[in-house]
Amino acid sequence: MTPTTRQECAALDAADPLAPMREQFVLPEGVIYLDGNSLGALPRTAPARVADLVEREWGQGLVRSWNDAGWWDKPRTLGAAIAPLVGAGTDEVVVGDGTSANLFKTVVAALRMSERDVVLGEAGNFPTDLYVTEGAAGLTGATQRRVDPDGPELAAELARGDVAVLLLSHVDYRTGVLRDMAGTTRLAHEHGALVVWDLCHSAGAVPVDLSGSGADFAVGCTYKYLNAGPGAPAFLYAARRHHARADQPLSGWHGHARPFDFAPGYEPAPGVSRFLSGSQPLVADAALEASLEVWSGADLEQVRTKSLALTDLFLSRAAEAGLGSLTPSEHDRRGSQVSLVEPEEGAGYAIVQALIARGVIGDFRAPDVMRFGFTPLYLSYTEVFDAGQALVEVVREGEWRQERFRARSQVT
Repeated sequence: MTPTTRQECAALDAADPLAPMREQFVLPEGVIYLDGNSLGALPRTAPARVADLVEREWGQGLVRSWNDAGWWDKPRTLGAAIAPLVGAGTDEVVVGDGTSANLFKTVVAALRMSERDVVLGEAGNFPTDLYVTEGAAGLTGATQRRVDPDGPELAAELARGDVAVLLLSHVDYRTGVLRDMAGTTRLAHEHGALVVWDLCHSAGAVPVDLSGSGADFAVGCTYKYLNAGPGAPAFLYAARRHHARADQPLSGWHGHARPFDFAPGYEPAPGVSRFLSGSQPLVADAALEASLEVWSGADLEQVRTKSLALTDLFLSRAAEAGLGSLTPSEHDRRGSQVSLVEPEEGAGYAIVQALIARGVIGDFRAPDVMRFGFTPLYLSYTEVFDAGQALVEVVREGEWRQERFRARSQVT
């Protein structure tokens, strides 16, 4: 049952098995943070972990730390720590580079594994996915097509029999719609296509089972629900069955089979390491490591249960404010965010700014979406109730109409 009073929310907080994890994050006083789907909160141990890398491993160990502190193996050790969060084998995930670079690697690698030349993308997907696909298609001579993945057009496009690669987001960044990974992957495979999944809005937010779903490739960032900090490195998944054949285009030194032979020709490393390219951002890796230590103590089923309860609660408060939702009411189709439609043209951005002025932080996505992310590790039921109350007041009282809330910032 969705709570209807603040007192009921307080009772849920008292019984919440995840409540103690809140203490493992730094959260500003007077802020209700509903933007963890854009940038996660700071793990309390991250500053000390980063300082230790800088002061001891770098400052004292110097170049010796590539061996002594395990710097060289960080792509694999951090990948192995992420693997349980996305339902992958520990030898199927590496950390390194950014999401855009990893998308490019996986899309081109999948194209090279096929005799077909069509990349089927998602209309309205996050711009990086669209831009990278466009670039990959231009460089390889492939054809790019886009489709609504939530309608019948997807099956029809795949049935044409010319699709080499299907690139989809597991959770839609604008609406919060959760896609059926297993069913969609099976459909693509039945029509001879490989699938690349973008997990940026699902890793750490919803259950992910890459291996069980038969996924081919996946990429994801670590600075959203995984709380690794701004600019944190991304991760890449390649199914073990593809390791021997996968040929990615950014053939850098770290992806070589024997990098310290300094051979003039490239030979890909065995396993998922062949998807590495350049040197690791080790300072950023230290923050990721601190976050993954927090995640090692989290029960993913409890995270999902609380996520659905929090989003149910906020959806009910949004309905009180008279706002429509792009986010499905069905649990099996919802990620860990709520996307609301502005009540009149031009209101969405101003409403979000009015909420931020009250200490309730969400974000706005053009052209008309108010977006709120829910991170169960550090959000409470009472906070979500209070955020919903602020939303009701901002909308009903017309507070957002003040001119100061209409001035656009660079980042929305």
